[in-house]
Amino acid sequence: MTEICFQSIGTIHTPHKTQDKMPIQPLSAKGVKAKVELKPEFAAGLRDLESFSHVILIFHLHKSDGFDLDVLPFMDDQTHGVFATRAPRRPNAIGISTVKLHSIEGNILHVEDVDILDGTPLLDIKPFFSKFDNRPDAVSGWLDEKWKEKNRDIKSDERFIK
Repeated sequence: MTEICFQSIGTIHTPHKTQDKMPIQPLSAKGVKAKVELKPEFAAGLRDLESFSHVILIFHLHKSDGFDLDVLPFMDDQTHGVFATRAPRRPNAIGISTVKLHSIEGNILHVEDVDILDGTPLLDIKPFFSKFDNRPDAVSGWLDEKWKEKNRDIKSDERFIK
């Protein structure tokens, strides 16, 4: 694999102190507030972001250790290939999460609906643009059926903690 290096542009501060029992997606984290602290040298890059209702956070899953190509995801009792899941133990430990943006104060973003571990290194922020990011005709494979069956307040467990 070709090595690619990223530097953190900030830190995500959340109430989720351990991986166990964390919400597994923003929909399971309704109302959970957090702060995204950018390093001061990146604060100027936040200009004009305050007019967006949501942002996409791209981050390093810094507590993820190794990976498996076959995983048992939180929403199923059958294994799937890691790339057909959002499991945190991946060949490149990169996570994404779309969160609600409340406000920006200097280099701090106040966000809500956060499913991210406290202290997570931030790699990038992108604005959520509903015309690009929503796909009403999308098909989501095995997840479509499981979504109908499951409680949407799904929390993590020990299966990806190593």
